[in-house]
Amino acid sequence: MSVLDNIRVLDFGRYVAGPYCATLLAEFGAEVIRIEKIGGSEDRFLLPALETGEGALFLQMSRNKKSMTLDPMKDEGRELVRRLVATADVVVANLPPTTLEAMGLDFASISAINPRTILTLATGFGQSGPMAGHLAFDSIGQAMSGGVYLSGHEGQPSRTQILWCDFGTALHCAYGTAMALIARETTGRGQVVDGSLFATAAMLGSAFATEATLTGRDRVGVGNRSFAAAPADIFATKDGWIICQVVGKPLFRRWAALMEEPGWLDDERFSTDDSRALHGGIISDRMQLWCESRTSADALSELATARIPAGPVLRPGELVRHPQAEATGLFDWVDYGTPSRPVPLARAPVFLSETPGGIREKPAMLGEHTDAILRSLGYAQAQINVLRSQRVI
Repeated sequence: MSVLDNIRVLDFGRYVAGPYCATLLAEFGAEVIRIEKIGGSEDRFLLPALETGEGALFLQMSRNKKSMTLDPMKDEGRELVRRLVATADVVVANLPPTTLEAMGLDFASISAINPRTILTLATGFGQSGPMAGHLAFDSIGQAMSGGVYLSGHEGQPSRTQILWCDFGTALHCAYGTAMALIARETTGRGQVVDGSLFATAAMLGSAFATEATLTGRDRVGVGNRSFAAAPADIFATKDGWIICQVVGKPLFRRWAALMEEPGWLDDERFSTDDSRALHGGIISDRMQLWCESRTSADALSELATARIPAGPVLRPGELVRHPQAEATGLFDWVDYGTPSRPVPLARAPVFLSETPGGIREKPAMLGEHTDAILRSLGYAQAQINVLRSQRVI
């Protein structure tokens, strides 16, 4: 048994935030139907990884989902949307309000068809305010969080390639959807779950925003070092890089002993986390001297023995085969494509002991389940053929 057995989700999401929200629901048992335009949506082909053009993001987002093609802007397409909504527990979308209304996917339209349906929105800026309806991608959320300003070096903000605003929004939207499903058991009605990249970014950047508001402090980028403690930096070894982060006096004592710097424990420059961060350059230089005579494996082994938090800087291709990833089953290898190729897909990063999730189905081919879904809605094959000839499906 899975937690979300017998829950049907219509995934109208694009790119990451909406689709990965639906992916998380699918991971724990929901039946998810990904609905995209005829010919495939643009997000199917980002970061192309297979000979057939499918991209790495699509492969990650689309496991455990059925695939249906549909043009909801045509009259017959809107009728299909209405029939699908009548069967749905959740609709996931990250489309502008005007587009939702045109497709019949605004909450008023959905509720009129099925008052128990939950509408989960993962947009750029939410449903109100001066930027509601503006388009956004992950990097815009990053930039508006304050994190880009604080990253890199003074005078040159820097963003990360990891889509943390997108995935963070997806996680929160999945959490909100689960809450709405629980609430429905009491109220009998659906509701709107409203998540956005900007709201996620604001929450994740809120500690620095609170500090700046209360103290007036205007921090600037310090590269890979930390504002809050030291050592907390990336260090070159004989064969790569490692990262080490020391927070708190007990850890600093162990680090100073490993570095053979007992005098630093009585040095006022290094008496607190804040003062160590202020003099982080000196501390980083000392640790760099220690690291450059060691391989990454040797440095990490010594740090682990001293119980000091550290880890390797991995290339993306090294992550999948890392011993910790393999030991904990973080990736499932799924055959996909023609010719079939094993594709590593990351499992949902939370594990339930009694009702675990899992990757049960490979990402679907475009429109693979269209006919079966329509037949389940009462369409005869002749009607399906007509809809296909009219490019409704």
